[in-house]
Amino acid sequence: MLAAPGTTPGRALDYARRGWPVFPCWPGSKEPATRHGFRDASTDPNEIRSWWRRQPGANLAVATGAPGPDVLDVDKHGPEGSGFAAYRQLDEAGLLDGAIAMVATPRGGLHVYFTGTEQASGRLPRHFLDFKAVGGYVLAPPSRVGGKPYRMLIDGAGFGILDWAEITRLLEPRRERLIRRRVATIGDPARLVAWVARLEEGNRNCGLFWAACRAVETGQESLLDSLAAAAAATGLPDREVARTIASALRSSATSV
Repeated sequence: MLAAPGTTPGRALDYARRGWPVFPCWPGSKEPATRHGFRDASTDPNEIRSWWRRQPGANLAVATGAPGPDVLDVDKHGPEGSGFAAYRQLDEAGLLDGAIAMVATPRGGLHVYFTGTEQASGRLPRHFLDFKAVGGYVLAPPSRVGGKPYRMLIDGAGFGILDWAEITRLLEPRRERLIRRRVATIGDPARLVAWVARLEEGNRNCGLFWAACRAVETGQESLLDSLAAAAAATGLPDREVARTIASALRSSATSV
């Protein structure tokens, strides 16, 4: 009875069967109801039943990033603006193809689910977009905030992957050009590595890419290991670091 279809624990078990780790949040809230938050997320049916047995009214959260989904959070802030203009631009560019699911959020926004990856979470506040991936989580249906529910609009639509770096390049090309100019002015290898180590979330992929290109173009490929270590220290996943450097090597070889 506790985990009947349509109930919150029932939906939690359904998400867990998909391989998505879940955990409870306090009733009506986005605040985790477990000690370690999303780090406690689990697909263990016994753990899940136990959580909702103790907190029957708890909201349901899904930990994002593989093995969970990646989620594009399209915010809506009334007169302040919304992310739907950027969303339409991304859709027209074909960057949102293959979404797994779409969820309407209580404030009129949208969560677009994709196959989970090891990309880092990111934000484009000027465009009212958040990217929930490694180290993040989202509330999922049938959770409620402010008395309003998260509603599933589309479920099981596809198996696509969202490329956050490509989205950033499309929506904020000036940021990429700025990164290129700043890196091009750095002549001291130690300063180049230190610059990568200071990259903030949202700039890490692009910054590492241009730094690696700069190292290769100036015949300093021995710097790549140091650049990789610096990027990893900022929180960029190892697989993403390796992928970005490999892309830089291909790009530099093509431009020669």
